[in-house]
Amino acid sequence: MKKKKIKRSVARRFKVTKRGKVLFSHQYKSHLKLNKSKRRLRRQKEPAVLKGKFAKKIKQMLGEA
Repeated sequence: MKKKKIKRSVARRFKVTKRGKVLFSHQYKSHLKLNKSKRRLRRQKEPAVLKGKFAKKIKQMLGEA
């Protein structure tokens, strides 16, 4: 059986934790910050958790599960 190839673009954008959660960073956080509220910018700093079928698909692309 061939070795599973990892999608490099996905590997750069997502991270899978030890327990299997898929994390991603928010978009729209580095440009034109003055127009955005401080609360919004604060919340965009921390990574978010991906859920459902999309997370499953990302794991497949990364060679997990």
